[in-house]
Amino acid sequence: MSESPDRYDISKEILFGALERMDLGAVAGAQTPWWNRTLTQVNDAVVRLAVMEGDFHWHKHDNEDEFFYVLDGALTIELEGGLSVRLDPGQGVTIPRGRMHFPHAHGRTTVLMVEQASVTPTGD
Repeated sequence: MSESPDRYDISKEILFGALERMDLGAVAGAQTPWWNRTLTQVNDAVVRLAVMEGDFHWHKHDNEDEFFYVLDGALTIELEGGLSVRLDPGQGVTIPRGRMHFPHAHGRTTVLMVEQASVTPTGD
């Protein structure tokens, strides 16, 4: 069962500027699920770090693709039409714009996401 998006701790404020070194393990290790922050901006895209556990919710991004890359743990992204993609550490996938998807984190999972800065993390 998915929960309400208001349980998520999400901020689009950029944590690190250009040339600032990031210790992703330390940043993620200090957080509890469902935590999501924008690490840095690269041109028109942002790199976000998320700590997940359990189910997110069905959502889509009407105008932007979204790239997921698992650092640790495991993530299954269920897609409309009955398809799903499982990602283990070191694996990633791009979800096309407009595609309904439902992330399921198997235990505590840390994920990098790359997407346009305009993306609303909880979906459109």
